[in-house]
Amino acid sequence: MSDPGLRRLALGTLLAAFRGEIAPDWAVALLAEGLAGHTLFGTNVADPAQLARLTARLREGRPDAVLAVDEEGGDVTRLAHRTGSPFPGNAALGAVDDEELTRQVYAAIGSDLVAVGVNLDLAPTVDVNTADDNPVIGTRSFGADPLLVARHAVAAVEGLQSAGVAACAKHFPGHGATVADSHLSLPTVDVGLDVLRARDLPPFAAVASSAQAVMSAHIRVPVLTGDDPATFSRAALRTLLRREYGFRGVIVTDALEMAGAAASAGGIPRAAVRALTAGADLLCIGARVDAALVEAVMAEIVAEVPASRLAEASARTAEMASWTSKHRTSPGYDGELGLIAARRAVRVEGSPAAPGAPLVVQLVSGHSIAAGHVPWGLAPHLDGVEQLEVVTDTTSAAELIARAGGRPIVVVGRHAHRQAGSRALIEQLAAVHAVTVVEMGWPSSWRPAGARAFVITHGAGLVNGRAAAEALGLR
Repeated sequence: MSDPGLRRLALGTLLAAFRGEIAPDWAVALLAEGLAGHTLFGTNVADPAQLARLTARLREGRPDAVLAVDEEGGDVTRLAHRTGSPFPGNAALGAVDDEELTRQVYAAIGSDLVAVGVNLDLAPTVDVNTADDNPVIGTRSFGADPLLVARHAVAAVEGLQSAGVAACAKHFPGHGATVADSHLSLPTVDVGLDVLRARDLPPFAAVASSAQAVMSAHIRVPVLTGDDPATFSRAALRTLLRREYGFRGVIVTDALEMAGAAASAGGIPRAAVRALTAGADLLCIGARVDAALVEAVMAEIVAEVPASRLAEASARTAEMASWTSKHRTSPGYDGELGLIAARRAVRVEGSPAAPGAPLVVQLVSGHSIAAGHVPWGLAPHLDGVEQLEVVTDTTSAAELIARAGGRPIVVVGRHAHRQAGSRALIEQLAAVHAVTVVEMGWPSSWRPAGARAFVITHGAGLVNGRAAAEALGLR
C-alpha cells in the first residue's frame, strides 16, 4: 500500500473531472482525500443555480478545492454552452482595442464565476494568432500583434482577479502560429528563439508577475523543447517561465488526455509524471475521467516523482486556492456590457441590403474541440426572418436564389474562406444576387467579388450574433 502522505501529495497535483450535473460520490471522496480539484465542462452545467449547488457539494469534500472552468467569452463558454456567451471573446476585444473594456468584461466574467463557486478560470487565451488558419486558437486570441495581445492579456488578468478568481494565461509558450490542433496531434512551431521572443512570448512576459496561473501547451518548439511538448520541457517551464520571467504562480497543464501529451508520453499516467518532473504543478487530466484513472495517475506519480517535487507543486496550488478565498468579491456589472462590447467590435464593409426581411443562410460548419457544440449565428435575434442552415456541398446557388425570390440573401459563416465549397457558393450567389456576408470566425483577406457588404463580428458568441443582426437592420 502506498504511503498515505505521498498519496495525498500526489492527489494534490491533480484536477480530475466527471460527467453529469450531480457530483458522483467518488469525486467528493477524492477531494476529502487530498485531490486538488476538478475541471468543470459543459456536461456539468445546466444553469447557474444548479452549478452553484454542484460546486457547494464538491466543497463538502474539500472547502479549498480548485474548481476550474474554461470561460473565455465568445466561442468558448461553459456557463452559457446551451445558448452562447453573453460576452464577446478576445478577438472582438482586441478589435475594439480598449484595455479598460477588456478589464471590465473579464471582471464581469469573474463575477459570474464567483456566483457559481468557481475559483480558477482557464483563461485568458494570450496566444498571438499569427496563423490565419489556426484550427484551435483563432477568435480566442486578442489578435496577431504581440504588443496588442500583451496589453489586453494584462487587462484580462486584472479583470478576472479583481473578482477573486485566479486567472490562467494560456497556452505557454504560444499556440498562435500552429496549423494543427494539439487535441489531435503534437503541433510543431519550428522557429528560432529570436522569433519566439518577438512574436509569441511577449504576452506571457507581460503577465508573469500578476497571473495566478499559466497553462503549458502541448506544442513542440524544437529550439526550446527538443522533441517534446512544452508541457514536458524543463527548459520551457523551469528555465524560461520560472527563471527568466520570474513566474511564481501555478503552472497548469493543458488536458493530459490530449494527443499532444498522452500520445507523446505513452498514456496519461506517464504524461503526468513527465509534466511534474518538468516543472508543472497542477495537472488537468481531461474531460474523460473516472476514479480508476485518477488512482492510476496517482500511483504512477507516487512511484516516480520525488516527494519534494510533489510537496512544492501541491503547496503552490494550495496557496492559489487560499488567495481566491481571501480575494473573492461579487462586484456585479451592467447586464448590457457584453452587448455593448460586441457592437463596438462589428466591422461593416460596403452597404448591407436595405432593411427588410432577407433570406438568411447559415453555412453549417464544424466546431473546435476546445469550444464544443455551442449555438451560434443570427437565429436567436431574428423575428419573422426566414433562416436556412445549409451544407455547401449539397446546396446550389440556384436553389437559394429561387428560395429567396426577390429578397436579398445574408450568408452567415465561420471561417468561410477555409472551405472551397463555402467560397464557391458565396461567390456564385454574389455574382448574380444581392448578397451580404457575415463572417463570425477569424477574419481573412478573402472577399467575394460582387458582395454588397461584408460584416465581421470577430467571434460567434450570442452577443456577437445580436450585434451583427443590429448592424444589418434585422432588429
